[in-house]
Amino acid sequence: MPVSALPNCPKCTSEYTYENGPLYVCPECGHEWPMNAAQNDEDAVKDANGAVLVDGDTVTVIKDLKIKGSSSVVKVGTKVKNIRLVGGDHNIDCKIDGIGAMKLKSEFVRKA
Repeated sequence: MPVSALPNCPKCTSEYTYENGPLYVCPECGHEWPMNAAQNDEDAVKDANGAVLVDGDTVTVIKDLKIKGSSSVVKVGTKVKNIRLVGGDHNIDCKIDGIGAMKLKSEFVRKA
């Protein structure tokens, strides 16, 4: 496969990725991901900056989010660890300290 046809790293967007068996590897940040994940790029869940999110990532909320049915608010800068990606409009399942289990839209977070 020509070097130009290899996908950029989903973590740091480096263009210097290479193949290593069934994985793509980024020499700049050390991130490894399966080759078949790059083929489903249009199905990938992306954050507000366009970075691809995967299960277990840590994200930061980029906008104050009102919680429906409550007077609580998730503040800008709140870190959310160990997210889980699900289908639907609110495509992130997570647990936020002090609030509990929630569903978030990926457009209101960025990868930490």
